[in-house]
Amino acid sequence: MKISTRTSNIRTIRHGDAKFMLQDGLVICPRAGFEINDKCPREYKMIISECINNGWIKPVAHVYGKELTMDALR
Repeated sequence: MKISTRTSNIRTIRHGDAKFMLQDGLVICPRAGFEINDKCPREYKMIISECINNGWIKPVAHVYGKELTMDALR
């Protein structure tokens, strides 16, 4: 039996990491975030907001390592 291993090229970027924010001239935005539908009940929106504000739910982005390399070269 042959078992081969490979290193993943996928990197995880978390809120607070240097590469989490994208910059394009005057525009700065996070790589990942949350989108809550307008039909979501207000009470749920408030609970989700509290969870985000307290750090219980955090945005995370997954990118290929080559994307980070190309971003650094720009």
